[in-house]
Amino acid sequence: MKKCKTLLTVGALFVLVSFSTFAQEDLLDLLNAQENPVTTYTIASFKGTRLVSGHSVETNAEGVLNFMIGHRFGAINSGWRDLYGLDNATVRLGFDYGLTDQINIGIGRTSFQKTIDGTFKWKFLRQQTGLKNFPLTATAVGTVYFNSSEWSNPDRDNLFSSRIAYHYSLLLARKFGEAVSLQLMPTVVHRNLVPTKEDMNSVVSIGAGTSIKVTNSLRFNAEYYFIPEGQISSDIGGLKVKNSLSIGVDLETGGHVFQLHLTNSRGMTEKYLIGENTGSWGNGDIHFGFNVSRVFTLKKPKEFRKKNL
Repeated sequence: MKKCKTLLTVGALFVLVSFSTFAQEDLLDLLNAQENPVTTYTIASFKGTRLVSGHSVETNAEGVLNFMIGHRFGAINSGWRDLYGLDNATVRLGFDYGLTDQINIGIGRTSFQKTIDGTFKWKFLRQQTGLKNFPLTATAVGTVYFNSSEWSNPDRDNLFSSRIAYHYSLLLARKFGEAVSLQLMPTVVHRNLVPTKEDMNSVVSIGAGTSIKVTNSLRFNAEYYFIPEGQISSDIGGLKVKNSLSIGVDLETGGHVFQLHLTNSRGMTEKYLIGENTGSWGNGDIHFGFNVSRVFTLKKPKEFRKKNL
């Protein structure tokens, strides 16, 4: 509970600092706006639509299809016979498409538990200065998950709804200058089927992340999801559920973005990061992984279409 209060306090301070910084810059913005009354939107708070495993506030532009390959090896403490995790891997293939610059839809499939996911993402507020000012970018994300693996106990009365789970996130981010971006991620994961009656179907988590620019093509990233106590009572495979912590770097090379990371979570979506993660950094349950994304422009930008009318 103390950790929860601490994170809530940090979250409140983050918002207060954002608005305080916004207020201090407001006078200069007003003076600049009088000379040049244009609203300037903050861009590239993060390199991609994922921070590490979880979503960032970024969305694909209208008509842009993003194909992402996620690869997560086994834990390094598995020993030399498994080549320290390289013999065991989890893969996720995903497609995200920009219906508009602010609204995206996506679909993906993860080999871990053979799960199919569908996502809706809406960036409804944008950090901006100039004629209009706002200190934060806000994005809402909702995902539905379908577990297509075989029933662990096929003899019992298994319901189709038991295969379904959901996650909802409100992402709040601010870019400070050109180098540092911070993001808060209050998140709820709802599972239709839980192991015991003592386990809550809906698990609330408070996430936080950052991205720090090192060079024009290199960024350092980190994300952490904290689960307040009292929501999950059962073990998973005899192991306690742990908070997910991931660190990594983004490398941009032309049309590709490579994300290399270390994490204690085997899963690559919020459903696994929150409530199903049993890895411990202290015990060496560390997974090396990477995301590779490639974008395809399937629809010409509005500005280009207007010029050619």
